[in-house]
Amino acid sequence: MSIADRLRGAVADTRPLQEPHFRRLWTAGIITMIGAQLTVVAVPAQIYADTGSSAYVGLTGVFGLVPLIVFGLYGGALADHFDRRTILMVSTTGLIVTSALFWLQSALGITNVWALLCLFSVQQAFFAVNQPTRNSLLPKILPAHLLPAANSLNMTVFQAGAIAGPLVAGVMLPFTGFTWLYAIDTVTLFATLYAVVLLPRIPVEGAGSKVPGLRSVWDGFAYLRHQPVLLMSFVVDLIAMVFAMPRALFPQIAHESFGGPTEGGIAFALLFAAIPAGAVIGGIFSGWVSRIEAQGRVVIWCIGVWALGITLFGLTVAFADHLTPLMLALGVLFMMVAGAADVASAAIRMSMLQSAADDNVRGRLQGVFTVVVAGGPRVADVLHGGAAAVVGTAIATTGGGLLNILGIALCALLVPSFLAYRVNRTAPAESELLDHEGTK
Repeated sequence: MSIADRLRGAVADTRPLQEPHFRRLWTAGIITMIGAQLTVVAVPAQIYADTGSSAYVGLTGVFGLVPLIVFGLYGGALADHFDRRTILMVSTTGLIVTSALFWLQSALGITNVWALLCLFSVQQAFFAVNQPTRNSLLPKILPAHLLPAANSLNMTVFQAGAIAGPLVAGVMLPFTGFTWLYAIDTVTLFATLYAVVLLPRIPVEGAGSKVPGLRSVWDGFAYLRHQPVLLMSFVVDLIAMVFAMPRALFPQIAHESFGGPTEGGIAFALLFAAIPAGAVIGGIFSGWVSRIEAQGRVVIWCIGVWALGITLFGLTVAFADHLTPLMLALGVLFMMVAGAADVASAAIRMSMLQSAADDNVRGRLQGVFTVVVAGGPRVADVLHGGAAAVVGTAIATTGGGLLNILGIALCALLVPSFLAYRVNRTAPAESELLDHEGTK
C-alpha cells in the first residue's frame, strides 16, 4: 500500500456527504455550532463574573440536567411517534427564541443569576427534544456501514465549533461583554432551521396511534434492558463524563492557577478549547473508525485514554505555580489527547445504538443517549464545583480522572460481553433509506 493510500485511509471518511440531506444538515452545523458554543462559554462566564463563585457555575449542572432528563426521554418518545422533520422544526425554532432571550437579558443588563439559570433550563429542554430526533433520522437517510463515518463527521463539526467558540469568546468578552455572543448564536441558528425545512417528511415505521406518554418512555427502557451491550455503552460514558469532566472548574483554574482575568482571557479560552481541539484532530484522522470490528474493546481503550489525559491535566494544575506557561501548555496538550480519544469512543457508541435499534424505538434510545452524553457532564459540573470548594481544583480534577480509570477497568472485568462485542464489516446491513421525497 502506498503512502497516499494510507493517508486516504487515515483521514475522515467523507462518503456520507454524498447524500444531499445529510450534507445540508452537516454544512448548517458548521455555521450553527460556532454560535452555539459562544453561548456555552458565555453562560458560565457570565455567572462567574456576576457571582465570583464556581459553586454557582456548578448549578448550571442542576438547571441543565433536569430538563435534559425529562425532555430528552419524552422527546425521544415523541420522535418515535410524530414526523421527525416536524419535531426538528419546532425544537429548532425554540432554540432560536431562547437564544434571543439570552441576548435580551444581557442587553438589558440583568444580573439576576436565577433568571439566567432558568432561561438556561428552557434552552436545554428544546435541545433535549432536538438531539434524539436528529440522531434517530440518520439510519433513514444513510446506509448502516456509513453511520460511524457520519457520526464522526457530525462530532468533528460540533467540536470544531467548540474550539472557535471559546477562542472567539475569550477575545470578545473583555471588549464586547456577553451581548454580542448571544446575538451571534441567535443568528447562526437560522442556518439549521433552513436545512431542516428542506428535509422530506420522515414518518416512523410501526409508530403507535396514541400520543406517547410515560408508558412509551418506560417501554424504551424495557427494550434497552434486554440489550446489555447497548446498556453498557451508556454506563461507560456516564463513568467518563461524571468523574472526568472538570469544565465547571475552568473559570476558576484559568483565574487562580494560570493568572487569567475573572471575565475571560487567553487561559480561559485555551482551557475550554483544548478538549474540542483534540476531538477535531481525532475526527480529521478518523478513517479507521469505519473499519473497526472489535467495537467494545476499542471503546474501553478510548475511555481509558480519556481518563489518563484528564488525570495528567489535574497534575499540571497542581504544579501551576511553577513554570506556569509550561504547565498551561502541557495541560492543554493532555486535554487534547483526551478529546481525540473521546470523539472516537462517541462515534462508535452512537453507531452501535443506531444500527442495532428498531426504527420505532430509535428516538427513545437516542433520548437516553442525549441524557447520558449531555447530562453526565452536568452532573460533573455539580460534583466538581462542590468538590473544588472543599479540596481545591487540582485534587478534584486529578481524583476524578483516577476514579474514571478504576470505573472503566471494573466495567471491562464485570461485563465481558461488552468487551467482546464485534461487528462484521464484510457484509454491511441493508439500510432503510428515504429518497428525496421522503419515501423508501
